[in-house]
Amino acid sequence: MLTYSEVIVLRDKLASGEIGLESAQAQYWKDFKEGQKSWHTKDWKERRSEMIKDKCEICSSKDTLTLQHRSHPKKYSEYLSDVTRAYAEEYRNTNPVIDKYEFTTYVLKKYDYVPIPFCPNCKWSNPYERVRKIPKYRCLGCRHEFDNPVYKSVDELISIFYENEEALEVRDKCFVSKEWRNKNNLSNIRYWLQRDRARNKDAETIGKEAFLLYLNDSIQYLSFDDTITACKKCAFNFDINKMELCPKCNQYYKGLQYPTCIQCLPEEKRKAALESIEFGKDWREMHRELGID
Repeated sequence: MLTYSEVIVLRDKLASGEIGLESAQAQYWKDFKEGQKSWHTKDWKERRSEMIKDKCEICSSKDTLTLQHRSHPKKYSEYLSDVTRAYAEEYRNTNPVIDKYEFTTYVLKKYDYVPIPFCPNCKWSNPYERVRKIPKYRCLGCRHEFDNPVYKSVDELISIFYENEEALEVRDKCFVSKEWRNKNNLSNIRYWLQRDRARNKDAETIGKEAFLLYLNDSIQYLSFDDTITACKKCAFNFDINKMELCPKCNQYYKGLQYPTCIQCLPEEKRKAALESIEFGKDWREMHRELGID
């Protein structure tokens, strides 16, 4: 695992074009081991000893102190998804029209079509199928009763989609991805086609931009700039419970999104908050007893 200074050098070389994306990634992950964390390294421990204070900056405790990060870096895959999405959106705006034949070919290659029954009267999809009564189907939209629903072919649905993207017939997610097995409608599929095109067109640029963002995020994390010294209790509450010590009383913990703890609220608000918590407990207990938790 690279040291803090080595990651900075790597980032600068990639940004300047001195090295390529593939080389930068190979250097960064060269000695990476499954489960290895940055705080296990010698570099981290040495710099930590210079940064950590002699007491918790939240509660002033001196028991089991650690450097607590207030933010954590995202994964490279998350940055890659974000950047790809941005490039796909730009591609969609500049290339709104897709050849119908190419779109059809893409749909047939990437998706399995599961036909949806339609009402012959109003085109509403998925009519209610009766078990005993006849006619067999009853439309939930117009209440029309019938025995023979209408089915559309892939070509028919695509033709309708090209004429009117908001048509009732093309709203259903009746196309199953052969790779991920998730369901999509034609509008979804068009987005994924445009995303694939953007990714293929700008693969190197997207990868480099995402990796630079990832390296910058990692450098920020390794720098200790966004850290405070915290005791084990305060660090646990911040990381796991998303809570911090109330700045008003410095005694009770509160959710990060709230200005004070419940005990420091005005009487009426404190009473309402406690009642809400008690109601939640009773509700969860009822669910547990009914076996639906």
